[in-house]
Amino acid sequence: MGDLSPQKSQSPDWSDSGSGTSRDHVDVLHGPVPTRPRLPSRKSSGTMIVSRDASVGPMETSFAPDDVRSMSPRRTSEDIEHLGKEAREELQRHAKALQDSLIVLFNRIEAVKEEHDKLDNHNKFLQKYIGDLMTTSKITASSSRAKK
Repeated sequence: MGDLSPQKSQSPDWSDSGSGTSRDHVDVLHGPVPTRPRLPSRKSSGTMIVSRDASVGPMETSFAPDDVRSMSPRRTSEDIEHLGKEAREELQRHAKALQDSLIVLFNRIEAVKEEHDKLDNHNKFLQKYIGDLMTTSKITASSSRAKK
């Protein structure tokens, strides 16, 4: 005959959650837990040694006008004034356009408001007219019944 001892199945037994380790179920479902690789170590840059006589700071350099290094993004005071003037003019144009559109919107609102008031007055007139007709029809109906 064979071995009668229980054999471990290949698939996890979901019916018995209390037996076995949870690690066994995790390995079956998700596989091994990956480990993070170690970061490479960096060498120290050391210290910079500067002699006392050495000048430390920005150095004045001059370049020829056609040298690429002379085309710095730095601006002169005239350039800054010109850019500021252009920015102010652009802002003024934008503000004027916004004011004009605001005036157009205001005029449109006023026109709609006038139209609303006109229609509201017509509505009130019609309600009064219909009420008067209903009152008149009740009076005539009651007088015609009294004659019979």
